[in-house]
Parts: sequence; structure tokens; C-alpha cells
Amino acid sequence: MTITQLPGLKNPVHDAQDTFRALLAAMAQPGKLFEIEVIKNTFLQVKAAYAATCLTLLDLETQVWLQPGFSKEFKAWLLFHTGCSFVSQPNLANFALINDVETIPELSNFNWGTAQRPETSTTLLIPVESWEGGKSVELIGPGILENQQISPKLPARFWDCWKANHQAYPQGIDVFLFTETQVMGLPRTVNFNL
Repeated sequence: MTITQLPGLKNPVHDAQDTFRALLAAMAQPGKLFEIEVIKNTFLQVKAAYAATCLTLLDLETQVWLQPGFSKEFKAWLLFHTGCSFVSQPNLANFALINDVETIPELSNFNWGTAQRPETSTTLLIPVESWEGGKSVELIGPGILENQQISPKLPARFWDCWKANHQAYPQGIDVFLFTETQVMGLPRTVNFNL
């Protein structure tokens, strides 16, 4: 099967709208899980929710940094379906696609935006193996009305970097975490307690 035959969203407008709503909800309610089940993905070796998010957020105007390790087929699939541009340095990207959470660069390597334009920062898409098994933290901040304890399988150093990211607000990066069919949002407004 050639790259141009590899499927994208079955119903591009409707599925992209459903995915976008889930992503907005995930950012508005940090730490909560939202379902993204609009794509069946057995061909690109990335999680289905992750693939649907790429097709929803990336377009001709987005600069994308791919962590080394993604297949040539995945890069070609993204280019065919979204028309996005690829950059070689993470600090130049609107979106950074991570495929190996254990070797994710330090968060300071990404674009944190400027005081005048914080919205120009990089958004990270990170797959995780599980929502359990990582360091347990209690999220605090806007959009969190009650105790929001999470423990996604992230390296411990991620949370060390997150403190600095949060302290830079309104600058800083935003993060989406993905399992196969679920997404969790971590906006820069969120801090945590151990």
C-alpha cells in the first residue's frame, strides 16, 4: 500500500470537529481523560488518538518537529494528509511530535513564546504507555475544581522541567498526552504538588 492510499479521517470534517472538541475539553479540564475514537490506525505504529490529533491540528501553516525515530512512512503520511512543514530544531516548531517519552528533550529546548506573543509557543504531542505507573502528582490551577491526582508513565525529570515551564507563564509550552484512544491536557497554567 502506498502512502497516498493510507487512510486519514474517514469523515474529515465531522471527525476533525469531534477530535478538536475533545482536545479543547482536555485543555480546559487538565488531568481529565477524553476519548478520541475517530480513526482506526494499525498502519503507522502511532496511537490512534495521536494520529487523529495530528490530522486535526496540523495544516499548511504549521511547522512540525519530529523527534528522531519516527518512520519515513509516518512523515510522508503527515505531509500527504496535512501539508505541514518540517523543521530540524524543536525551538522552531509550532508542534513537536514525540515518539519516545524516555528520550524527550528538555522542555527548555522548545519555543516558549514571547511576553508579547505567548501563543507562538510549541505544543507537544506525547504518547504514554499508560495513565498509571509514573510519578503521582496532584494537579493544581485553573480548570481543576477538585483533587486531580494523576500518574501517567512519564520520566520523573519531566515534572522537574514542568515546574520551570509553569513558572514562565504566560510563556511556556502546552502538552497533550495520549494513550490509544484517550487524551489528557497539560496546559502551562497548571502546576502540581507531590
